[in-house]
Formats: sequence, structure tokens, C-alpha cells
Amino acid sequence: MTAQRPQRQRPPSSFNSAQPQDFHSEFPPYPAEPSYNPAIPNRELPQQPAWEPDHDDYDDSPDHDDHDDFFSGSPSRGLQHQPSFHQEQLPPSSLATNSIRAPSPPASGPILDHSHLRPGKQAALLSHERTLELYRANAKKTQDPELQFEFAAFMIEASKSLPIPPSTPGNLLQVEKALEKREDLIKEATSLLKRLADRGHPASQYFLADCYANGIGTVKNKQDFDRAYPLFVLAAKHGHADAAYRAGTCCENGWGCRRESAKALTFYRKASAALHPGALYRLGIAELNGELGLSKSPKEGVKWLKRSAEHATAEFPHALHELALLHERGIDNVLFVDFEYSTELLAQAAELGYAPSAYRLGECYEYGKMGCPQDAALSIHYYNIAAQQDHRDACFALTAWYLVGSPGVLPQSDTEAFLWAQKAAEGGLAKAMYAVGYFLEVGIGTSVSMPDAISWYKRAVEKGDKRAAQRLKGSLNQPLPGGPGAVLRRGENESDTGKGGKDKDCVIM
Repeated sequence: MTAQRPQRQRPPSSFNSAQPQDFHSEFPPYPAEPSYNPAIPNRELPQQPAWEPDHDDYDDSPDHDDHDDFFSGSPSRGLQHQPSFHQEQLPPSSLATNSIRAPSPPASGPILDHSHLRPGKQAALLSHERTLELYRANAKKTQDPELQFEFAAFMIEASKSLPIPPSTPGNLLQVEKALEKREDLIKEATSLLKRLADRGHPASQYFLADCYANGIGTVKNKQDFDRAYPLFVLAAKHGHADAAYRAGTCCENGWGCRRESAKALTFYRKASAALHPGALYRLGIAELNGELGLSKSPKEGVKWLKRSAEHATAEFPHALHELALLHERGIDNVLFVDFEYSTELLAQAAELGYAPSAYRLGECYEYGKMGCPQDAALSIHYYNIAAQQDHRDACFALTAWYLVGSPGVLPQSDTEAFLWAQKAAEGGLAKAMYAVGYFLEVGIGTSVSMPDAISWYKRAVEKGDKRAAQRLKGSLNQPLPGGPGAVLRRGENESDTGKGGKDKDCVIM
């Protein structure tokens, strides 16, 4: 009697087919794109004939189809029967008997050989012109308005970054050719956008209107709201929230149309229905201040601001800042004072890059306001966020920090102090203009230059700075404030400073 051979048990699988697993919770979905697979032979696209930009080359006819998987929008066609690296590769016998696995690869070698993916010696990035040609060829072949719109937007962005050589007597021809190339890109892009807009594509309608509003593709590159406003309205009717908001701003300010508050409110409310943070913020401010024909209603205004703050973006962080200011002082029977929540709102706006919020937080952490501890690192951090966006008060605050430094946080540097003061002065801050004049007179962070110092003093006087006026009234030869060469005044009785026991302000500030 022959003993029966025991059946080999497959190890238990961690995948339970009875309970579908949600892979998207760990790996976000990606759009289907044709990817390299070594099992598929390489295919070469047919060479495209030379082509000059012309909007008639974009074929919109439904009969146009080159049966190419890449342009037909079905990249997975032809790949559905290819094996996946994530599936078990079993020999034909194992599919039926479910008993014998394919032999494992040797441990010494790699499981997957990626040597064919390594760039060769001839590898190089495509030139800007070649990239544009390939993008243009693909846009010509597709019937998808979204892809054609993306190509038009790409050309507009490419025109902005197109390098223009500096104009010199010897390269006027090169400059002219570069400008002509930029104009050709803009002309081709706007031509394509017009065709898409005429076909009712909302994104193209809005983008073309935005170009006109910013002087792109217009006569002498001037803003043309007469052409922009109708396109904003058209895109708003198709449900484009940004277009509805921009149409509201046009009606409110009379750009390309009559100034009509009632019509502006209609567009703002249409955009707010789509939770547009800019429209929600504008309605909130209008309710708070009684603007656009509305009566004052702080309660309703706060409601709109809260909704805007919930959907704040880097482009529209204003509601966060406004709510923070309201919680700082409170509104009777509407909003209570809450410093902790106010600083939290300011931090959210600062993280979105809103300069006024970052500057306000820098002040709080410098002087210990609104319940914040005095923290040099945080103060400098938030000042720097605002200063990077040319917030002139933040730039001048960094001047003060660099003059004294902060051990372990910021090294003392007269040069940096002068440069930040100069940046604030160029932004139009009167006390910064006086400070730059003082630095140039004394030689702090820069070489002494009395003519430049007098020039900055004069500019400060024009802004109403009284100290600069005193320096110009024959007192330039008198001792400088605080004694010979003195720059800082550190109070002996710091309790009188009113700045949390810290006084690092310069006399010149």
C-alpha cells in the first residue's frame, strides 16, 4: 500500500480578498500615465514635420484620431495583459495545482535589474525650444481642451521666464529677437485660449481674462479690463468661483464696467456659495463696516470672516489676520477678547506667508505682548518671514536685532543692520531713511559718506521726520545722540521702557 503524499500548505496570505483594502489611505492615487515596462518593446513616435505656430493647427474635429494610446487618453490600453511586479509569477502548473512555486532568484544578485534605467553618457536635458516643440506637437494631436489649456498656460509662463539679454549697443538685434520670441509665445497662447473660450471652456475664459487684466497679450502691455470683465462674467456663469470674485471686484471698483455695489454683491455671493475665501472675506468686511450698501452688522460680519478663515489659502489669508485683531480688542456682545486664540490665528496666517501677521507675531515675541513669552528666536523668525516679502517695518525690526545681536540665536552684524535699514528705507519708511543717513554719517556697517547721509536726511524730512530736519539745520557738527559714536541707548531703569524689561531700540529708531 502506497502512503499518500501529504499536501503542502501554502503560507497564510496577509491579503484578505473578502475584505477590500483601501490602498488610497496610504498611497495617494496618481493619474494614469504611460510608464516604462521592460516587457513592452520600445515604440518610436513618427517624426513631426516642421510646423509654424498657427491656431488653425489645433484640430477640434471629432473625426481626428491617430489611434495612438498616448494621445487617446487610454494609456493603459495595451498594458492590461502585461504582468505586474506586484503579482506572483507562477509557472502554468502551479496555477492549476496550487502547489509548486517558481524557484526564487539567487540571493547574490539583485531581484530586479535596473541597469537599463541608468542614464548613458549621451544623456542630456531637452532644450527649452525642444520641450516647447514636443509640448506643441502633443497639444495639436489631442482633442482634450484641458490639455490644450495647460499648453497655453505653459506658454504664458514660459514667456515670463524667457531670458532677455541686457540691452547694449552691440546686441540690440539679439534683444529684439528675444522680445519677438516672447511676443510670438504670448500671441500663440492667447489665440489658443480664445478658441477654447469660444468653445465654453471656463478655465480658459478666466485665464484669458486674467491675462488681459495684467496686461498680457494687450496693446502696449497695458491692463485691459474692457476685454477682461466680460470674460470674467462669462466664466462666472459657468460656475468658476475665481471668475465670480474677480467680476465682483470689477463691479465694486468700476474696472471695465460701471461701479455698481449691488452687482458686486451678487458676484461675491455667487463666489461665496462656492466657498471662495476672498469673497467670504469681502462680504465679512462689508458687513462689519457697512460697505457696498449694507448696514453695519458685526455679528454677520464675524460669521463671514470665520467661514473665510476656515478656507484660508496663501492667496487669501486675510480673514485669519482680521479675526486675530478682533479677538485682540473684542466686540461687545459679539466677540470676546482672547489673546491665546488671537496669536494662534496670527500663526496660521504667518505660516501661509502673510507678512502683516508675521510682523505682529515678531512684535509679540520681542516685547512679550498678548501673553507671548519674550523669545528672541521666534521674534527673529517671524520678522524674517515678513521681511522676505519686503515688509518695511519687519526689515527695520531686523536692523535693531542685528545691531545688538542675540547670543546663540543671531550674531551681531553692523553690515546686516545697515542693509536691512536700507531695504526698509527704500520701501518708504521715514525712520529707516533717517537711520540710513545716521549710519552713513557715523560709518556703521558702511563707509562714511556725508553727501549720501544728507541725501537720506532730506528724503526723511520729506516724509515728515523731525530728527532728520534737526540734523540738516546746521547740527551735523554737534555731538551725536548718546555721546561720541554711541548707537544704542540701553536704559538703566528698564521697568520704564514699557517693553517687558527689554530695550534694544536704537536712539536713531
